[in-house]
Amino acid sequence: MDQKQLVYYSEKYAKKQKADREAMIKRAKDLIKNPKKYTRVTARGSASYVVNIAFDKKTGEIVEGRNLELDIDKIREEEKYDGYYAIVTSELNMSDEEMRNVYRGLARIEDSFKVTKTFFESRPVYLRTNKHIDAHFTTCFLALVLVRLLEKKLDGKYQAGRIIDSLKKYNCTKLHTNLWRFTYYDEVIDECSKAFGLTLNLQNRKQQDIQRLLRY
Repeated sequence: MDQKQLVYYSEKYAKKQKADREAMIKRAKDLIKNPKKYTRVTARGSASYVVNIAFDKKTGEIVEGRNLELDIDKIREEEKYDGYYAIVTSELNMSDEEMRNVYRGLARIEDSFKVTKTFFESRPVYLRTNKHIDAHFTTCFLALVLVRLLEKKLDGKYQAGRIIDSLKKYNCTKLHTNLWRFTYYDEVIDECSKAFGLTLNLQNRKQQDIQRLLRY
């Protein structure tokens, strides 16, 4: 079969791959430090950067007693190919630019499925009835729409994984009846504060203030 091959480099894609990998490496380091926090499902993606990891077939928990280490060789090997695309197609009449644009569209679709699977646990599906399966995927894709809108609101500065990780950590603990202390703040939360005109950098807040934020 006749085929056409196109190989090119994208600096933007290189930066994206680096950011995505750094997010997974950060989770992998936390997994190594706190393996009891993770299971086969929650460790998906980050576990691929951990050497000697194994999961209990029945519980999905990480098997204890193993020497978990970051897979430096795999990270260095992946870094070599950051930003490179290799496209092989039987479409001979399409120009290089047209082929590249079509592939970009496919890559965006693939990335969306990756986000829903890695961060929203769209798969595997532990449900049986069509009604529950439909509800599960509806919830996952609604979450995807929201995070994509947030990415756009933040001018594309941060990848979905980075945004989700920061939002999950932005929580608080109760000090007493009407006072709560926020325990986490970073640059992503700071950008959200600017984008939505909200004051999110206060360490201590009254319950009424939190309720106003939730009504925003």
